[in-house]
Amino acid sequence: MPRPMPLDRVRNIGIIAHIDAGKTTTTERILFYTGKTHRIGSVDEGTTVTDWMEQERERGITIVSAAVTAEWNGTQINIIDTPGHIDFTAEVQRSLRVLDGGVVIFDAVQGVEPQSETVWRQADRYGVPRICFINKMDRVGASYEWSIETIQSRLGANPIAVQIPIGQEADFKGVVDLIEQTVILWEDDLGKEPLRMPIPDDLVERVRAERERMVEQIAELDDDLTVQYLEGEEITPQDLKAALRRAVISGKATAVFCGSSLRNKGVQPLLDGIVDYLPSPLDIPPVRGTHPRTGEVIERQARDDAPLSALVFKIVADPYMGRLAYLRVYSGKLAQAGTVYNSAKDKRERIGRLLRMYADRREDIDELCAGDIGAVLGLRDSFTGDTLCDASHPILLETITFPEPVISVAIEPKTAADQDKMAEALRKLAEEDPTFRVRTDEETGQTIISGMGELHLEVLVDRMLREYRVQARVGKPQVSYRESISVPVLGAEYRYIKQTGGRGMYGHVVLNLEPAEAGSGIHFINEIKGGVIPAEFIPAVEKGVRESAESGVLAGYPVTDIIVTLVDGSYHEVDSNEMAFKMAASLAFKNGVQRGEPILQEPIMKVEVIMPEEYLGEIIGQLNARRGEILGMEPRPGNLHSVRAFVPLAEMFGYATDLRSATQGRGVFSMEFDHYARVPENVARAILDYVR
Repeated sequence: MPRPMPLDRVRNIGIIAHIDAGKTTTTERILFYTGKTHRIGSVDEGTTVTDWMEQERERGITIVSAAVTAEWNGTQINIIDTPGHIDFTAEVQRSLRVLDGGVVIFDAVQGVEPQSETVWRQADRYGVPRICFINKMDRVGASYEWSIETIQSRLGANPIAVQIPIGQEADFKGVVDLIEQTVILWEDDLGKEPLRMPIPDDLVERVRAERERMVEQIAELDDDLTVQYLEGEEITPQDLKAALRRAVISGKATAVFCGSSLRNKGVQPLLDGIVDYLPSPLDIPPVRGTHPRTGEVIERQARDDAPLSALVFKIVADPYMGRLAYLRVYSGKLAQAGTVYNSAKDKRERIGRLLRMYADRREDIDELCAGDIGAVLGLRDSFTGDTLCDASHPILLETITFPEPVISVAIEPKTAADQDKMAEALRKLAEEDPTFRVRTDEETGQTIISGMGELHLEVLVDRMLREYRVQARVGKPQVSYRESISVPVLGAEYRYIKQTGGRGMYGHVVLNLEPAEAGSGIHFINEIKGGVIPAEFIPAVEKGVRESAESGVLAGYPVTDIIVTLVDGSYHEVDSNEMAFKMAASLAFKNGVQRGEPILQEPIMKVEVIMPEEYLGEIIGQLNARRGEILGMEPRPGNLHSVRAFVPLAEMFGYATDLRSATQGRGVFSMEFDHYARVPENVARAILDYVR
């Protein structure tokens, strides 16, 4: 079958931003102007296409990323609308992993906000080219220049304004396109027919100065244009667009647009910008992976006739359809009813139905081609981060890594009948969300669920109640502490011997333990020489260490940030087996941790508080009282001040109420997990006394 759309006319983009910057509102306008919807949905009324879950419509926030496909000027745009709330950061991360470009939306009043920084860094990590849209230009206090300044200073980016606004705040009515040198005005309420006209006399001087600056910025990034610019030649709009496109795709610059999505102004030029400046699958480097057996690096070109390679980036348990796997096809074609190879699990999978997703609606298609994003029904063993490929040309793509959960609650079913339903619901929710963990506390027998924040767990419990009809009691949120060691330990040894009638058990290991850098987890090194422990038992030793690290010696919290080196041991010709070595390693590790002067670690949150200037002193006092470390302060437009600090998560419970009462309800704060750090001695003692 021929491709429905040439590959150079395909754009896979994500809409990413801080919470409440206007991602879903902008997506709604895109769907309306591209003819996908016939009325504009509203976040406040709960009528948007991409926020389709009940919880999203009630709270007015995006919780899960939704994929939709639209067409603009002969180009197919696959859009993923992502959440802004930090508790749902996994949704943003897995979307960025499979996208070719991003539109980062900023609030014209707030500029760069904490979560904007986080998504920007995640996009940097995955090398995703992006353009910026300064939204909410009609709000009181909106400042286009200041917002661009924050993009430069706080993100270290190179923003190039390709538009300037006409009017500001309530008077905002259009933009000047600096490349084409035309005015674009929106006069009807729905903004369907933008008017293009020449630049009026009162704007000529300002436009000339701004355009000169833009041309200089673009010319700096392109050798040919630099020569033309220095020789005083006129540079054509086509040359400017081509040079800016190359700069955006290579990550040297970001084109900046502006508008007000809620007032239906500025979205069509943004769509033009997506087509003009963001890459097609052909513009990005070929995807790289490794051969699952030999480990050699392999590249796959974005071509339909190349061997298949696709990455599963999301699993959704649909109550009517069953298990849906969202995937991005990097090369080759995926056909309905075909068979593929999951190289991460070493299993073959049968493809059921293929679907093109349109938020919670879907249409059946016969095949997915290179560069497409779609969904598959019928995969049994494939999970987030797994690679699907051609069995005769195996490849393993880089998987997706997610942050560790930082907050936990105990949950128990209200009735015995709910017990099995709850276990099934938690299993399905954990399959969907890689930052959601479920475990059973060995001492109390309670089910403990962990996630990225209170809102994250609240939404999951709410989904369990509504989608799976499970009634459950939920405990108070608890901080997910970690344990580690503070001094190196040499020769942590255990000889596991069990003699019963017949064959016995024998395993003997000697481990060295040393503290590792924060966030590195458990790192296992095998330094056995001369076969003192046979090679087939080494994986069992590592498994024993990792299982033992799941509960520590101080209060049963997971142990982390340790380099474990297997240095010696012995075995018995007849009695040694994997189980014996696993037990020996587990007990040797426990002994070693006890000797390593164990310490408690706690999650530290990066907090930003924005409030009127007169409350600054009181807010700093509040943060200091909560063991906060002030990182910096800066003035904001409108007599506001922002304070950034590191504060332990344990101290942030109930902060919203304290902040509201201290600032007469005018202060707001946002926080996100940053790192784990050692708990001070006096606080650790209090925590351990409480736990015991």
